[in-house]
Amino acid sequence: MLQGLIMDMPLMISSAIQHAAEFHGGTEIVARDVDGTIHRYTYAEAHRRTKRLANALGRLGVRPGDRIGTLGWNTHRHFELFYGVSGSGAVLHPVNSRLFADQIVYIVNHAEDTWLFIDAATLALAEQLAPRLKSVKGFVLMAERSAMPGSTTLEPLLCYEELLAAESDDYGWPQFDERNASSICYTSGTTGDPKGVVYSHRSSVLVAMLFTEWIYRGSRNGAMETLMSLAPLFHANGWYFPYTAPMTGSKLVLPGRNYEPAMLYELLEGERVTITCGVPTMWLMLTDWMTREGRTLPHLRTVYSAGTAAPRSLLETFAAWGIEVNQLWGMTEALGLTSPSLHPGALDLPPEQQLEQRMKAGGRIGFGAQLRIVDDEERPLPHDGVAIGHLRAKSPWISSGYFKGAGDALDAEGWLKTGDVASIDPDGYVAIVDRSKDLIKSGGEWISSIALENAACGHPEVMQAAVIAAFHPKWQERPLLIVTRRPGSQLDRATLLEFLRPSVAGWWLPDDVVFVPEMPMTATGKIHKLTLRERFRDYQLPTAGRPPAGER
Repeated sequence: MLQGLIMDMPLMISSAIQHAAEFHGGTEIVARDVDGTIHRYTYAEAHRRTKRLANALGRLGVRPGDRIGTLGWNTHRHFELFYGVSGSGAVLHPVNSRLFADQIVYIVNHAEDTWLFIDAATLALAEQLAPRLKSVKGFVLMAERSAMPGSTTLEPLLCYEELLAAESDDYGWPQFDERNASSICYTSGTTGDPKGVVYSHRSSVLVAMLFTEWIYRGSRNGAMETLMSLAPLFHANGWYFPYTAPMTGSKLVLPGRNYEPAMLYELLEGERVTITCGVPTMWLMLTDWMTREGRTLPHLRTVYSAGTAAPRSLLETFAAWGIEVNQLWGMTEALGLTSPSLHPGALDLPPEQQLEQRMKAGGRIGFGAQLRIVDDEERPLPHDGVAIGHLRAKSPWISSGYFKGAGDALDAEGWLKTGDVASIDPDGYVAIVDRSKDLIKSGGEWISSIALENAACGHPEVMQAAVIAAFHPKWQERPLLIVTRRPGSQLDRATLLEFLRPSVAGWWLPDDVVFVPEMPMTATGKIHKLTLRERFRDYQLPTAGRPPAGER
């Protein structure tokens, strides 16, 4: 076969910060530290510090392939680790500090992290866990010398700024096999132990390059885009904003650890953020606060939402403010498979039809991705927008397995088993119907918890809604709707059920509504249904002695 005469250069994560420093060196990175102070510097300064960090890691004895753990929030020092660690050939391991202590211990030990970088917000947690961490040689506090604790049980505990100050910024980023591991992110472990997803330099660069297309879509030539990820850096690498912003020369804003609506708004508005991303829970809290405070975000252009389906009311609220909400589907194992783009020609459709397409929580299948749906016997189903099946995925940057062989990621034909149930239409729109474990089987028929939750969130007094299956002696399972109300609301069961009646099939109507002061949340900002199922495991439905309303 005739081969192309093309240079063979490995795709390296370090190339992103190098590019930013050389061609966008004066562009700002703005970060809120864990103490609330704002830190500003440029890509050129960040690049020099990441090279000092790489030298410091070498002096600590870190070798290529060693795992470096982090327990930290979205700060500028944490951002630097994305390049100083991965760029030097070691493997970055952002650990979710919101997980249970036993899960964190399991994750750090399973990854065999050699050093653990922490911040002031996670110092106490690290002290609590340290005696159980088998492979960790020492700890580094991401802080100035003045912020180091007077006493600590961590041994040794090094100062991040002192480490960097002792090193030169004379460092040449090494070139190596692009398939080498760059970072590891663990799944949240809602079923069984957390599992490690190992990203390569190649996969990370490819996904980040895909995401750059999102940034430029709708941008005016020469406009300064400002990116702010509300996704924590330990959540799928902050949805790749730490890579995408330097690649595009965009200003990067990091919100630290304080996710109170007023604090987020201060950064979003004060730094003129144009593009942001996060899970719907964050947007619901932010828009509720903004509405009550009479605030708007005139600079914000685009919100990317994923994790769970966003309710229609959220899209309508943002649309009224001139902000476009684009929904995506993804998981730790599978990033960049769907695109937030509407089908070409969709802008000619009436606004209501455009909204219907945006409401499909999966986005559209993007270039390089293959998605399909199969039935319970693994037989492929048609992409007609009607058939519903188990979602399977393939791409050159999707996970092929879990670290150390944990779990069973792929099916017999090499497709990733996503755990989602979906439909796919002829235009490539993916409509996530539910997580397979969240579907409610009532009398042999499926009820989508997502559809009911979206309908409930359409009520102006509903803040959050979750639907779980409750036992029924005749129908096996029936939907139980659990709701948090907006401040000051007196919404009751009968009013909410009557509101839902025109929106769903009669037999889909929840058999009961329970109002709770707050929802249990997962470590990634989703409603923790496992906790709700346990809490309401013995709940007695009022319909247990009679069939649900409506005809089947």
